[in-house]
Amino acid sequence: MVETLVRPDQRTDAIGISGSPRARTWTLTVACMGVALVVASMTALNTALGDLAVATSATQSQLNWVVDGYTVALACLLLPAGAIGDRYGRRGALLAGLVIFAAGSIAPAIVHDPVQIIAGRALAGVGAAFVMPATLSLLTVAYPKDQRLKAVGIWAGTAGSGGVLGMIGSGLLLRFWDWHAIFWSLGIAGLAIFALGCTVGSSRDKNAPRVDSVGAVLIGAAVAIAVAAILEAPTRGWSDPLVWGGLVVGAVLAVVFGIVQLRRQHPLLDVRLFAEADFATGVASIVVLFGATFGFFYIGMQYVQQIMGYSPLATAISFGPFMVPLGIFSALSFWYVPKLGLRLVLCAGTLLMAVGFACLSRLGLHSTYLEFAWPTLVLATGIGICTAPTTSAIMGAVPDEKQGVASAVNDTSREMGGALGIAVAGSILAGRYSHELAPKLAGFPAPVRGPATDSLAKAVEVAGKLGPTGRQLADLSKAAFLAALHASTITMAMIVAVAAVLIGFWAPGRDGRQLRLVRRVRAGRR
Repeated sequence: MVETLVRPDQRTDAIGISGSPRARTWTLTVACMGVALVVASMTALNTALGDLAVATSATQSQLNWVVDGYTVALACLLLPAGAIGDRYGRRGALLAGLVIFAAGSIAPAIVHDPVQIIAGRALAGVGAAFVMPATLSLLTVAYPKDQRLKAVGIWAGTAGSGGVLGMIGSGLLLRFWDWHAIFWSLGIAGLAIFALGCTVGSSRDKNAPRVDSVGAVLIGAAVAIAVAAILEAPTRGWSDPLVWGGLVVGAVLAVVFGIVQLRRQHPLLDVRLFAEADFATGVASIVVLFGATFGFFYIGMQYVQQIMGYSPLATAISFGPFMVPLGIFSALSFWYVPKLGLRLVLCAGTLLMAVGFACLSRLGLHSTYLEFAWPTLVLATGIGICTAPTTSAIMGAVPDEKQGVASAVNDTSREMGGALGIAVAGSILAGRYSHELAPKLAGFPAPVRGPATDSLAKAVEVAGKLGPTGRQLADLSKAAFLAALHASTITMAMIVAVAAVLIGFWAPGRDGRQLRLVRRVRAGRR
């Protein structure tokens, strides 16, 4: 059975916590700190890549992997790390992960070779893979089932806001110090949360089976290869053999993993769960949800910086309102989800997300911050409505002794969705930008045309060195970027709208049934 999250003299044989509400609240506080740190680390370096490139002479590919190395390591180890937490102790997994995360975060502040920095970031991702599922599984075994939705809502709201917090925090640090301060701050924060985590009670399943090592290797390889291929798509294009080949290999390994798990008496993940409407809806919705979130961050940050001309810190602060509806609706999910049902909540939320993307397509070269902010709030409201219910649907479909694995499935879905969102939005943005700009640069010399069609940032940099003709290049490049942004936001709106319709048919309602099943029954009666 599971050890409860209380002092040793208070442990019972029941799953869940028998301690005071104060103990549960403290567990929630530490868990939210942990997940906020892990998510903030994903975005914290976005504001410092330029300075880091100058200081270390890193290439663009190396800069990409300074960010992506963390994501790939995190994504591929989530399921094994969650299973290890269930088997050997969720608090132990949290504490070990925080130490590894801190070491990996501090290392890039000491070494300056790009390859060494990438290795440090990958090590931090390994630690984050243990931290992230442990934070959520600690909560779901700490709280009674009738209180879990509220706790999960707060956790989900914090996780969703972590990306913005990371950008604001790094922006403030760069205001007073250089890029080293970001790595030092992440490492020190990890050690501080480690100290707080030592005060949280233990939680593990004494009778949990041994971790399926073969399954862990298969799913880790499948996720790592697939995510790496997806992250390369905006740069190489979807037709590149490395991209589509990686996706094929990842899919084949995932199928092999599923076959192996069906034959295991104690599988790492019971793949039959995907036949459950709640579980499958939660996983699919989280992929869409975080694809929309990270796709929006990717294109939105470029618009605010390159078109509106905001500084890195001002850019981060401009995304602050995104956290307000996200936090409010996540925290209130315990009230509206039981009243409305999963189907209506997710369908309404994803439709709002589609509307938010469609409204972003109205942005122009001279739009005000208010014209950018209100579509952002619409999008964030839709995301906030969906965030906690999707996580709760996954966690509620899995037994308490497997909450670490369930949390890892939730987190892996987030990482896959985020990578896909950036890949889709980035590919459309890059492809359309080059397509729009290239024909208009015939009068410019070849050394100018190449960098200008790579990205708006390079075009503006080149334009600043051209003298009188630089203004024309900058204007053409910004117009091409705006056309590409419109194409990207409209495509994202269409994808999310289609997902909303599919969710409406697949997700269970208040009665636990799906529309398609009800219609089949009615058709049979006729």
